[in-house]
Amino acid sequence: MSENITIHHYDLTREKRNNRNQHKSFVLWFTGLSGSGKSTIANKVEAALFEKNKQVYSLDGDNIRSGINKGLGFTKADRYENLRRIAEVAKLFVDAGNITVAAFVSPTYKDRDLVKNIIGEKDFIEVFVDTSLEECERRDVKGLYKKARAGEIKNFTGIEAPYDAPKNPDIHIKTEEKTVDQAVEEILNHINTLI
Repeated sequence: MSENITIHHYDLTREKRNNRNQHKSFVLWFTGLSGSGKSTIANKVEAALFEKNKQVYSLDGDNIRSGINKGLGFTKADRYENLRRIAEVAKLFVDAGNITVAAFVSPTYKDRDLVKNIIGEKDFIEVFVDTSLEECERRDVKGLYKKARAGEIKNFTGIEAPYDAPKNPDIHIKTEEKTVDQAVEEILNHINTLI
């Protein structure tokens, strides 16, 4: 940290915000291949929490890349910086007392460790949205797999770039065995003691 920077501590703390909100603040980090259903499930989880009067906000890959990370590409360095910035933003939301729902491919163990270290392990709940590559390609909602197979997108996760499936996620959703509503219910049941 620069010697010219001094961290200022405000009177309004995370604990005070959590007490007012009557729930803890934390990050639900959804990881999985493109087309796995991360954003769909995350959106429904956010809506369910909102209906329960919880302070909640979603961060999503495409939305973040159209704003704060607009200038970043998909090189290894840019992907790292993309996730680093997202993690820092998510940490601010947690400090503000929000349950933060984040849906990002975050393909490698290293990526997710980076995020977990920035946010803090006790505030990070990893949700693995487990969908086979074949099913993701069948869905191909955005047409990205077709472009990747045609060579129009380089280093696409699952095709030319690897995806490290989480070994011990906090929540493991197998989308080919569950409906979206069942997945949402499983996630809400898991975090029930926090909300």
